[in-house]
Amino acid sequence: MIVIQSPRLQLNQFQMMDAQEVFGCITPAIARFMPWEPPSWSEYLARCEKRVQAPEPNKFSFVIRRLDNRECLGMASLEDADSASPELGLWLKESAHGQGFGREGVAALIEWGHATLGKGSFTYPVAIQNIASRRIAEKLHGEIIGNRTNPKYDSVVYRIPFQESSYSQFS
Repeated sequence: MIVIQSPRLQLNQFQMMDAQEVFGCITPAIARFMPWEPPSWSEYLARCEKRVQAPEPNKFSFVIRRLDNRECLGMASLEDADSASPELGLWLKESAHGQGFGREGVAALIEWGHATLGKGSFTYPVAIQNIASRRIAEKLHGEIIGNRTNPKYDSVVYRIPFQESSYSQFS
């Protein structure tokens, strides 16, 4: 199992035992800037089982937890790991917003992707109206490289370069 650690967070590769806690973090407010709607428990469980039983080799999903008390804060992902610039994703439960956990989690994922996969940059699509997530990309020196549209919202796509920061540890 992949474990990524930063000063305040631990990102663990998703396992079925995480499903109930992660599901409890999903709300309509969280899904506002996600391409999906909040699923029912049975839909969520089916998706999780499929992901665990038939993992995609170029897609990594991580549960984000506080290091001090193991509280589940949300999820992060790295997809298209075989591409030149893998795609990052992140969502955090509402009570975790505004504390720097998003930036810390994305930075840790970038460092892991660089150290483990040898990647020099990462793409990070963000809903145009999601100012907090746009700030994450910008604080990590991301630059807008494109736009995307999906049925729920329009987004900008950032390219975030890897930069040395000795921020995280992996195992």
